[in-house]
Amino acid sequence: MTYLAPIIPDNAPFSPQQRAWLNGLLAGLLSPGASGTAQAATIAASEPADDPHADFPWHDPGLDMDERQKLAEGRPLQQRLMAAMAQMDCGQCGYECRTYAEAIATGSETSLGKCQPGGKATARMLKTLMEAAGTGDAATPAAPAAVPGPAATPVTGRSAVRDTVLRQALRLNGGGSDKDTRHVVLETDLAYEPGDSLGVHVSNPADEVDEIIALLRADPAQAVRCPDGRERPLRAALMEAVDIAQPSDLAIETLAAYAKGDDADRLQALAEGYPGAEPTDADLLDLLAHFPSTCPPVAELIPTLAGLQPRLYSIASSPRHEPGTVHLCVGTVRYRKRRRNRRGIASTFLAERAACGTRVPAFIQHTRDFRLPGDDVPIIMIGPGTGIAPFRAFLQDRRARGATGRNWLFFGDQRRATDFLFEDELVEWAKDGLLTRLDTAFSRDQENKVYVQHRMREAGKALYGWLQEGAHLYVCGDAQRMAKDVDVALTLLVAREGGMSPSAAKAWMTDLARQHRYLRDVY
Repeated sequence: MTYLAPIIPDNAPFSPQQRAWLNGLLAGLLSPGASGTAQAATIAASEPADDPHADFPWHDPGLDMDERQKLAEGRPLQQRLMAAMAQMDCGQCGYECRTYAEAIATGSETSLGKCQPGGKATARMLKTLMEAAGTGDAATPAAPAAVPGPAATPVTGRSAVRDTVLRQALRLNGGGSDKDTRHVVLETDLAYEPGDSLGVHVSNPADEVDEIIALLRADPAQAVRCPDGRERPLRAALMEAVDIAQPSDLAIETLAAYAKGDDADRLQALAEGYPGAEPTDADLLDLLAHFPSTCPPVAELIPTLAGLQPRLYSIASSPRHEPGTVHLCVGTVRYRKRRRNRRGIASTFLAERAACGTRVPAFIQHTRDFRLPGDDVPIIMIGPGTGIAPFRAFLQDRRARGATGRNWLFFGDQRRATDFLFEDELVEWAKDGLLTRLDTAFSRDQENKVYVQHRMREAGKALYGWLQEGAHLYVCGDAQRMAKDVDVALTLLVAREGGMSPSAAKAWMTDLARQHRYLRDVY
C-alpha cells in the first residue's frame, strides 16, 4: 500500500517556513517503519535552519527564562530546549543554540551544561525538559534523548584554534574609577573582519586550584579522566579542562553522595535547585569549604564537572587599521562574596594573570549578521561601556576604506573624567568628521542618572530621520538591562516621530530587523 504523508493545508495558520517544517516532521514521524533514529534525523533536518526569518521568537537574551519558555509552549522538544538557551548563537559551546538543542534532543550530545552565558538556569531547564520528555510528555513530538541520532552541525563560522601572543592589557579607566576596563592587544595571524568575536581559551586561577586539591586531600599528579575524554594529572585538569566556577548539578550530586548528615541533604537540595538552598551561586571551592564532610574520589568528581568553555569578546579593531593584531575591550570582573575575593576567569587572566608575551590559544567566531553595510550607507551605533568594542572596529574600518557613509555613535558609562573609554580617539574622530555625531551619557555625573536611551529620546527626530534615510542601527552590550531599555526607547521614539501606535511601531522595528538593519551583539 502506498503511504501518503499528511500535508498541512495552505490555509492553516502557519508561516511557509513553519508549514514546511511541520510537513517534514509529520512525514518523518508517521512514515511506516520509521526508526527512532530516522525520526530524530527528520526532526533535525526539517527545521528551517538556514532561514534568517525562521520563527524563533524566544531567541532573545533580553527575555527572561519564563518568557522564553512561554513563547515556545506547544513547540517540539528541540525548540523548547533552544528557548532555554536564547543567547544569540554566541558559539562558546561549540554549537549554535538551535544545533545544540537538536543534538540534545536526538541524544548525540549528552552534556546539558555547555551554555556558558545561560549557566545553571539553562542547564536546569534543559534537564527539566528532557525529564518531561522521558516520562512521555504528550506535547513533545520529538524523539527522546535516549535515542541516538546523527550529530548536529557544530557552530558555523569558527576558525581553527591558533596561538596568539598577549602584547598589552592597559587600563582604560582613570584613577578613582569603580571599574577596571582593559585595552587588550594580542598579536595574531588569525583572519577576521569588524563585527567578529575572539574566543580565548584561558586557565583557572592557580591559587584556587591548589586550595581545591588540598580540600579534596588528593595528589595533584593523580591521573583523572576529564569531560573531553582526555586523561590529565589532577592539577592540570582543574587548571585547564573543567569549570570550577559553576559546578554542574551532577558534580554537586557527587559531593552529596559522599557527604554526611545534614551536609548531604543540603548539597542534594542545591543540586536539585531547591528554592532557598544555600550557599547560592557557589563555586567548587565554596562547596568544599562549606561542606567539609564531603571528600569524593577525584576520579569520580572530575568527569562530572562541566568542561571549561572558551570566552568570547567582541573585537575592537579592524585588520585594515591594526594588521597583525586583534584588540579587545575587556571589563575585569572582581567582587567579594562570602568573605572571598572572586574573579572573572577570562577577564582577570587577560588583565593580570597572564604576563606580556604569554601565548593564548584563541579562535575567531565569525559573525553571520553583525556586519558593516555598504560604504555609502549611514550607521547608528549604540555601545555603552565595553559595548564600544565593535564600533571602534567599525570606525577604524570605515576610515581605512575611505567610506563615505555617515556615522553616529551613542556612548555611555559612569563618569566622563574616568570612564570615557577610548576618549582621545572618539573625540578626534568627531573633530575630523569620521564621526558625524557623538552623543555621550555619563550616568553619575549628575544627580539624576542619564543613560544612552535618554540621549536617544532627546535626539529622536534626527534618529528617526536617519532610519528613514536607510541607516543601519547596531546595539552592543548588556542584554538584560541596556538592550531592553534601548529597544523600548527605540520603539517609543519611532511611535512618536512616525505617528504610529505602539504596536505599529513594534512591527516597524521588527521589519527593520528582518531587513538586517537593526542588529544586536548583546550578552
